Formats: sequence, structure tokens, C-alpha cells
Amino acid sequence: MRRGVPGRGPLPSISVVVPARDDADALARCLQLLAEQTVAPHEVVVVDNASCDSTRLVATAWGARVVVEERIGIPAAASTGYDEARGDVVARLDADSRPGPRWVERIGVRMRDEPALEAVTGVGTFDDLPPVVGTAAAVVYLGAYYGLCHLALGHTALWGSSMAVRRASWLAVRTAVRREDPDVHDDLDLAFALGPHRRIRLDRGLVVGVSSRSLRGSAQWCRRWARAWRTLRLNWESTPPWARWRVRVAR
Repeated sequence: MRRGVPGRGPLPSISVVVPARDDADALARCLQLLAEQTVAPHEVVVVDNASCDSTRLVATAWGARVVVEERIGIPAAASTGYDEARGDVVARLDADSRPGPRWVERIGVRMRDEPALEAVTGVGTFDDLPPVVGTAAAVVYLGAYYGLCHLALGHTALWGSSMAVRRASWLAVRTAVRREDPDVHDDLDLAFALGPHRRIRLDRGLVVGVSSRSLRGSAQWCRRWARAWRTLRLNWESTPPWARWRVRVAR
């Protein structure tokens, strides 16, 4: 395993945060893939979000540092993980994310070579569907997500299944995110908090496989749309989209 790559100095240290609740089997595969990275993360922080299964045992078995967050909901779990992270960069995966072997390395290189970059986000494919179907569905799903959210934000959104933010940037906005509200999309809410004056970039080479479970069933779709609208509405109360775009254009 390489501990660094040629270039302009050493890579920043990277903490990988994985919030998980009752998802031990998926988490085991995610942690296995993190153990196979070309550049080892500084640490892996698994946030056990009141799990009733073997999530904590699986995390410990793979050498992850376990943090317990009893408040149920991804916003609370993810924020707690970011708070606990010790690396220069805080990367984020979901338990069902399947990062390629150079995922950590690619984040490190982007953050090292672009000092003004504060956050980076990636793309994915639904790897539990047939290859062509999984890729096409992901293109439509993430294309709509990034396109619509860009209009709402005035800048690139973040996707929690494959993203990273500088720890200093997180510390600057950590009190602005809605960690107590389980009915917001935490990644979109963090993107709102970072704002149009910070540099966020989409890296299409930062690819992960993910489960298609988020697409299954009308109840799942209704819940996701309700959370999206709530996240937009709450953030637009303080800064509507036209005000955000004004900042972006001025910058």
C-alpha cells in the first residue's frame, strides 16, 4: 500500500466518516474496500447511530474508531463523525458505498493540488442492478440531483455517499447545520452552510458503487422528496436562491 503519491508535497491526512445504523453487512464490505486503498486513510470513524445489530462489532473488527450517536438520524450521526474526525480532510461514505481502490488517494491529490478547494463530491453507480441499468439510473438520478440543487444553491451540491470537506471548513460551519433535525438531507444542508463563497467541485472520477434501495418503493420516494423540500425551505428562509446567486456572480 502506498503512503503517498508523487507530486507537490505530501498528501493531507484524511479521516473517513461512515454513519451507520443497523447496516452491519453493508458496512463490512465498505470497510474492507477502505482497507484496500492505495493510500491508507488517517483513520476510519464509524458512527454507530443506535444500532441493534452487530454494526459496532464489525467496525471494531476492521480497525475503525467507533463513535456512538444515540440521536437517530443521519444529520446527527454525520455531524458527530465530522466533529470527531482528526484528519486535515474529512471524507464521507455511507455504509453501502463501495469506493474504488484509489478513492482516498484521489481526494488527497485534489485537496493537495488545489489549496482553494474546500469540498469535493463524486458520482456513483447502482451496483446491485445490471451494469447498464445501474449506470443509466445513476446518471439520471444524480444528474437531476446535481442539476436542480445547483440552481437552488448557486453552486455545486454535496452527495453524502462520496464526498469530502476540509476539516477547517467544517469547523467554520458546524454550528450552522441542522444536526438535530432528522428530516433534512444532511449533505444538501451542509452544502447550504458552506455557501456560494466557498469552492466546491464535482469530480466525476470520484466514483463509488451504491445500493439502489433509495429508489425502491413509493414511500421511499415520498420521504426523500419531503426531506429535500424541507431542507430547501429551511435554508431559503435565511438566504433565498437569488441572493445566493448574487454572491456567486459577485465572487
